[in-house]
Amino acid sequence: MDKVVHSAAEAVAGIGDGASLAVGGFGLSGVPDVLIEAVRASGARGLAIVSNNCGVDGGGLGILLAAGRIARVTGSYVGDNKEFARQYLSGELELELTPQGTLAERLRAGGAGIPGFYTPAGVGTLVAEGGLPWRYAPDGSVALPSPPKEVRAFHGRDYLLEEAITTDFALVRAARGDRHGNLVFRKAARNFNPLAAMAGRTTVAEVEELVEPGALDPDEVHLPGVYVRRVLPLTPAQAAAKGIEKRRVRP
Repeated sequence: MDKVVHSAAEAVAGIGDGASLAVGGFGLSGVPDVLIEAVRASGARGLAIVSNNCGVDGGGLGILLAAGRIARVTGSYVGDNKEFARQYLSGELELELTPQGTLAERLRAGGAGIPGFYTPAGVGTLVAEGGLPWRYAPDGSVALPSPPKEVRAFHGRDYLLEEAITTDFALVRAARGDRHGNLVFRKAARNFNPLAAMAGRTTVAEVEELVEPGALDPDEVHLPGVYVRRVLPLTPAQAAAKGIEKRRVRP
């Protein structure tokens, strides 16, 4: 099945207002920038984003933040994104902070058809007890606190129940991919991209190098094409454009 699409607009077709998106990347490594820009250009609003972080000011998912397109974020940290922090603290944005490993497993579980799992991460904290501010009111009070989670003991140790995550769409970036959607990721880009891809009902992958079916050794495939619905080949210029979150120059 040939899953290649011929434009970014075609790749993100169907992503409308209120859609939920799992987005790959770690910092600015492996971020599907071309697809994110296409979502911005589509005009979709009120999006619910699941991603490790929400980009930086002017980069990655920060582009959608700046355009006011995101209503809710599930992620593991805010980072240095000042606009992200501003929207959250002013009550414009709902934020569910989740331990990083828990977020990864929630995505993987969603892709595997597992509705939930127990983990020791967060036991004895507000993650389990509830009360984390998901949304602030304009006056700075907590408008929506996180709910408490079920805690259960196994072999004398407490664990809390975390629910799996599935989303309407997933946007990911791969180093190599074929027309069937089999994907290979490079280094740090492998962190959240395969997991986000598994969690999406419709997964769209932008690939830096498109190869013909059979060109990928099955042993090097990180994500099988069964999880991928659309493949967008990048131009050489798009493939080479990769952001750097923090630049440091030695004296």
